[in-house]
Amino acid sequence: MATPDRMDEHLRALGLVEAQRKAERLFAEVEARGLVVPGAGEREVSDRVRDLANEMFGTTKHWHKRIVRSGPHTMFPYKENPPDRTIGEDDIAFADFGPIFEEYEADFGRTFVFGADPVKHRLRDDLATVFEAGRAAFRADPQITGRQLYAEVERLAGDRGWTLGGWHAGHLVGEFPHETIDGAKAESYVTPDNDTPMRRSDRAGWHTHWILEVHLVDERNGFGGFYEQLLDLT
Repeated sequence: MATPDRMDEHLRALGLVEAQRKAERLFAEVEARGLVVPGAGEREVSDRVRDLANEMFGTTKHWHKRIVRSGPHTMFPYKENPPDRTIGEDDIAFADFGPIFEEYEADFGRTFVFGADPVKHRLRDDLATVFEAGRAAFRADPQITGRQLYAEVERLAGDRGWTLGGWHAGHLVGEFPHETIDGAKAESYVTPDNDTPMRRSDRAGWHTHWILEVHLVDERNGFGGFYEQLLDLT
């Protein structure tokens, strides 16, 4: 297989950015239609979002399992599969979807708060703040490793009174077979075990592109929130 040239790389980057733009439009419509609401079950909401993606973009494939979690379920990391739960009136919930648009992967997550609990609202607002600060750290250091970025996101979360909810804070995206990759391959994740530079070429010669995941958890009150999107492309 030939090494990708500059045009190949440019087209691939454009494809990933366009996939995220569609995910942004999808989630904006999710909010506009009120698909994530108290009284609905998590699986019901997941199916609503799936059907909306098909309605808007003809999307029928998702490269990882569709996740909608609420209340105490928002503390669980990706690999857990809690039972279905009905979203409560004063709840917090998040959605994490990986739709495939024109064969390019998107990975997008947002959090929704119902009711007036100031702690839940503060956590939701801190998600974007921590994400942008993590992105700034990535941009500031051309040699940053997965370990270093994870440590920075962990510090940013701790400074605001939260902990991180998973063993990693992001992963490669593109033609990345996320569901089948060996979890021991730390170089594919933003994790304390990844001491390789994030800006590099993969084994096929492509520049690596990354998703940053911010999963903040309030351990005392028993809930969390989630925010996820492209890290290195805008």
